[in-house]
Amino acid sequence: MINSWKKENFNPKWIIDLIKEQEPERLDVINALEKCRKGKWESKAYIFFVSPQNANQVGADWQFDENIVLEHDTEGTIVIDLLKDGKIGGIEFVKYIT
Repeated sequence: MINSWKKENFNPKWIIDLIKEQEPERLDVINALEKCRKGKWESKAYIFFVSPQNANQVGADWQFDENIVLEHDTEGTIVIDLLKDGKIGGIEFVKYIT
């Protein structure tokens, strides 16, 4: 359960820079990313910022809204999970999926 996992520091600056370059009109995502300072790495490919426990069920913190897909020169495809409340649920680094 993610609530019991230790959260680690995360610096979203390079992803914010990527959003500004590829999706500059998405100020909502930029603002949400600025709040992503601690997260839990589920794997090398995915970091959670919101607990996925009971995802998309009534009363759950995780209520999925949309994906934002970015491309980075060295990190490849990056998928941001945006939730209905405007928070970033997590970020997936596709090239690290095993």
